[in-house]
Amino acid sequence: MRRRVVLVALPLGLAIVLSSTPLRAATPGAWLGELSWPEAQQRLKTAPVVVLPFGPAAKAHGPHLPMNADAKVADYLCARAVESQDVVVAPPIAHGWLPPFRQFPGTEVKDSTVFIRYVDEVARSLVRSGAHRLVFLNTSIAKAGGLPLSIVARDLRADLGVPTLVVSWDDLETAEYGALQTQRQGSHADEIETSIHLFLQPELVHMEKAVTDYGHDRLKDYPGYLPGMFSSDPADPAYTETVVFGDPRRATAEKGQRALAILTAQWLKALAGFSGEPLRAAARPGQPR
Repeated sequence: MRRRVVLVALPLGLAIVLSSTPLRAATPGAWLGELSWPEAQQRLKTAPVVVLPFGPAAKAHGPHLPMNADAKVADYLCARAVESQDVVVAPPIAHGWLPPFRQFPGTEVKDSTVFIRYVDEVARSLVRSGAHRLVFLNTSIAKAGGLPLSIVARDLRADLGVPTLVVSWDDLETAEYGALQTQRQGSHADEIETSIHLFLQPELVHMEKAVTDYGHDRLKDYPGYLPGMFSSDPADPAYTETVVFGDPRRATAEKGQRALAILTAQWLKALAGFSGEPLRAAARPGQPR
């Protein structure tokens, strides 16, 4: 038995829409992974700034927040940069050196030397491809996830003469940002961070599981760098059952929207300022580079 094939004529405009490839939105900046290699070759050589984001895609953020919290904020900030400035954003580094969270589920490169080498190799590949200035965006804090990134940035500047900038979460906080808080104190999965994700991804925030936790509530009142820790060991002074420091129950999406606006404004200010950082003069013929 033969089957009849029925051809349906579509209106010309609809046929064109269905058959055409979706067009990229026109923006000043670009996502490196969305470019063809000839496009990437050109953009990396002409863009004033290339961004290498670091936001762990799986790190403990209390019982109420998804583990992708840091990565989600990095994506948001990079999207705002692409929309408004002539930058190229490289694919993110989604795993990291995260000792404060090592005793809880997540994806960590435990050996800091391995992580430094990994970031260094990625960064140098961008420089070989033409990047003139390199920004590491770190949605952890400077003296945690930012430490190995700062080592790489220092070496790149010393070895290759390439201007580098490390921008960490706490670099973007302002007095206005701090004034949004009504909690006694906070630093992780707290009022403000929870507010941000109530705005960014409310479907993944479970406020019924949010708990207030100030740990031992002891403020350090002496000089020096004291590495923070969330411990699962009841014998450890840093023991926690929540991986929270602060009061997430005070969070609102409105606070999150405002906090992100402040962080974004500071982030774009950093990029704009750094884009004018002087470059090393090109070598003259016969002069060693």
